[in-house]
Amino acid sequence: MTTAGAKPPLAERVALVTGASRGIGRGIATRLARDGARVIVHYGTNSEAAAETVSAITAAGGRAFAVGQRLGVEGDIASLFERLDNELAGAGLDILVNNAGIAIDETLADLTPEGYEQQFAVNTRAVLFITQAAAARMNHGGRIISITSGTTLRALPEWLVYSMTKVAVESMTRIVAAELAPRAITVNAVSAGIVDTDMNAPWFVDKEQREAAAQVAALGRIGLPADIADVVAFLASEEARWVTGHVVDATGGSFL
Repeated sequence: MTTAGAKPPLAERVALVTGASRGIGRGIATRLARDGARVIVHYGTNSEAAAETVSAITAAGGRAFAVGQRLGVEGDIASLFERLDNELAGAGLDILVNNAGIAIDETLADLTPEGYEQQFAVNTRAVLFITQAAAARMNHGGRIISITSGTTLRALPEWLVYSMTKVAVESMTRIVAAELAPRAITVNAVSAGIVDTDMNAPWFVDKEQREAAAQVAALGRIGLPADIADVVAFLASEEARWVTGHVVDATGGSFL
């Protein structure tokens, strides 16, 4: 929170949030914009939802624009950053939030090479190469934050490949943090639990399932996008300048 007349904490910062058209990504984009950042709202295919995110930001007095690019396909990263370079005109990036991801419900018995490749292409490969491209354009003292998952904390057979992709991102976080430290760029991850989003809607088809999902967290409720966005906002701020290479558990104490 800023006092009257004070400059917002992320004023003059430029933030790219992937998968920002809905759910956690929208929550993060709107929060960073509220803190003063100019936000690039990335989306894969849902341009209408991305436009809604941008409208919500601008209606509240923030600054944002949308860039569409499907991830996990040939040429995805080059195409995305070509568009960003044209929009930013050499301004560079200050904050990257790797939020975009997909999950396919498959156990070891029924997983397919196609499902494996698709999840790793979006959740891991794209995250790695977006991070590489963003780091090359990032200003001194930047922030890189990736959203991972509480599914890495337990053996959940139906989330086998999805969990593997997120473990890889957590490992990447620690290694890239060491490489970028000389530029005062911090690199962290936020592990999200069960959050009330479209992606998790199958968990909430009836009252009993919703109550069971809430009890996974020690704090006894289902998470909200704002719960994750607030943690991301801290990591993006100057106050988090001494936090790097860390995976922050934002699961509400899931599986304790």
